[in-house]
Order: sequence, then structure tokens, then C-alpha cells
Amino acid sequence: MTKIAIVQEPPVFLDREKTIERAVQLVREAASKGAELVVFSETFIPGYPAWIWRLKPGGDWGLSEQLHGRLLDNAVRIESDQLRPLLDIAKEMQVTIVCGIEERDGDNSRTTLYNSVLTISAEGVVQNCHRKLMPTNPERMVWGFGDASGLKVVDTPVGRVGSLVCWENYMPLARYALFAQGIDIYIAPTYDSGDRWLRTLQHIAREGGCWVLGAGNVLRTGDLPEDFPDVERLYPDKDEWINSGDSVVISPAGEIVAGPLRQQTGLLLAEIDLGEVNAARRSLDIAGHYARPDIFSLQVNTRQQRPVSFNE
Repeated sequence: MTKIAIVQEPPVFLDREKTIERAVQLVREAASKGAELVVFSETFIPGYPAWIWRLKPGGDWGLSEQLHGRLLDNAVRIESDQLRPLLDIAKEMQVTIVCGIEERDGDNSRTTLYNSVLTISAEGVVQNCHRKLMPTNPERMVWGFGDASGLKVVDTPVGRVGSLVCWENYMPLARYALFAQGIDIYIAPTYDSGDRWLRTLQHIAREGGCWVLGAGNVLRTGDLPEDFPDVERLYPDKDEWINSGDSVVISPAGEIVAGPLRQQTGLLLAEIDLGEVNAARRSLDIAGHYARPDIFSLQVNTRQQRPVSFNE
């Protein structure tokens, strides 16, 4: 049995360094309770830009620029040493960490943001960085489009781990790309919540014959910084749950075994048995004996996208 922990806590919103400090404390707490895998939500560092669902595209242009500027300033540059505390705690506590971040492009324009998920090994090394392929609706005003270079499953001490972000999980071909790599633990960091979303995750678990960990965003009006602009208009209810979380653990049979953690904060702990993956795929292995490669094929372009340089 493997013990996992899903962190359902708010970040220190729009503050990269303090959110990383909080993440380190939460990893230490989870590891002290026996967790070998610790999962954080979508863009946990430094927080999901929830305001995009309430601002008017034209009328709130100035406010959008102001908030986006703060998000950009607090995004993570992977090539820098900003994540060092998180890498160090993974190595110290010998745990695998999966964490959503706002990633700032460091290679090209240096101002494009990506909705990314990092897999950090128990040796304190970034094993994979997956950028969300298709931002949803107003998210396209915040994030660039990812590529398939990070659409992969990696070996960890707790099993083969992969991730899709939020509504990427509605993309059948993206799911199949992970199923075809023999995924054991399918991680879905998300801003979505509610019963319809939970049923989606149950379907994915049954479809792929894998464990599904839904890591939900949790945020209340009181979690916003005191200087959050125009907060009285955007979030007039001081007690509002802007997002209710709904973190959940689902077995390869599609059954909920822990959670959902709704309108609560804390660690969702569960023990998972990878033997249940083999049992589930005995009768239904959609990338194995239940596939028809003579009829269907999937080609994935895993080359990293790169804009043409000035010299080219």
C-alpha cells in the first residue's frame, strides 16, 4: 500500500515566495503522516487567477492589466532557483511532489505565462513539466498554449505518474496518450468542482483502470490579499467560497475511496494499492488487449514548441 496526500489549502495568494514557504510546510506535514506522494492543486504557486471569470473583457481592461501584472511578477521561472525550497524538501523528506504553478517563459519573450504542472522526484529533481495544452475560455487571455513535450508518464517510487490539468481531462486523445504509457496514478489538478466534475473523474478512473487523484482549488474571499483591487465589487460576500475544492481519491474501479473534501481545508490522506490497477485492466485495458491498433492509431507530436528565432 502507498500513502498519498492531496493538499487542499489556499496559497498565499499572488505571493510566490510565501506560497512556496507554505508548500514546504505542508509537504513536511504530509510526510510526517506517512505520505510518499504529495499533490497540490492547479497553479497553486502563486494561485489561480479566479478574477478572469468575473471581469468584463473590455470594461475591466485596466483592472485586468493590473492583476495580470501581479500574476506575472509572482510566476515561477523554472530555470531560476525560485523553487529550490520545494526541491530541497522533496529530497529531505524523500517524497514525490506534483504541484501546479504559474510558469513564466524564460526562453523566448519572457512574458508569456503557462499553466504548468511539475513532477518533482524524491531526489529533488524536476522530472517533468507539463504545460496545459488548451486554456479554457477566458483562461486564453492569461496563458499560452502548451505542447506535448510534457505529456508523459514518469516512473516514481509510488508508481507511474502523469497529469492533465482541469478541462484537459475532457480531451479523449490527451487521456489516451497517458493511458498508452501505462499510467498507474492519474493526477488531475483543477479549478473545477461539483458533482458533474466528480463523475468525470470516476469515468476516467474506470476508463483507464488507474487511480485518479483530483486536486481541487480551494479559495475564500478572506484568502485574497488586503490590497486586492476592487474586491468589494468582484467579491462582495466576505464569507464566499470562491471555489469549494472537492479534492478526491478514486480507485481503478471508479469508486470514491476518500473525499470529496468540500468547503474545507486540510490534507486528504489515503492508502492506494497499485495491485488494483492490474485487476481493473484484466477485463478492460483500453491501451492494451481492448485496443484495436489495426483500426485506430494515435500520433502525438512530442517536439517542444519553439518560435522562430530572429536569426532564423
